[in-house]
Amino acid sequence: MIKIPQSAYNEMVLHALKDNPIEACGYLAGINGEVKYAIPMRNTDESNEHFSFDPQEQFDAFKKTQKEGLRLIGVYHSHPETPARPSEEDIRLAFDPNVSYVIISLAGIEPDVKSFLIKNKTVEIEEIEIILEV
Repeated sequence: MIKIPQSAYNEMVLHALKDNPIEACGYLAGINGEVKYAIPMRNTDESNEHFSFDPQEQFDAFKKTQKEGLRLIGVYHSHPETPARPSEEDIRLAFDPNVSYVIISLAGIEPDVKSFLIKNKTVEIEEIEIILEV
């Protein structure tokens, strides 16, 4: 299970809507399966079918989270036109079995957000718990 604060969840969805029709992408920073915040990134591919991170932004995100005692525990991206499930490319490029892969689909009337664990090309849906903030 991945626990995501409402603010980080909202930020991912708004990022997906803002970048539509290209795929939005970013990291989730946290520890022990609990997200502290989202890190929106720029999709250097500017594509509606795939994404790539800017290497400098990746390095900066890694440094920032490490300095705060956190880790990059999730990767999120949107699917502007397809369901919230990993594509063949998503599965092929899921190199880290220790992170959650969150997909925001914009194919329906409302955004659909799902999380997956991908290990050795095997996909398992992961429960998302939204943490309400005071």
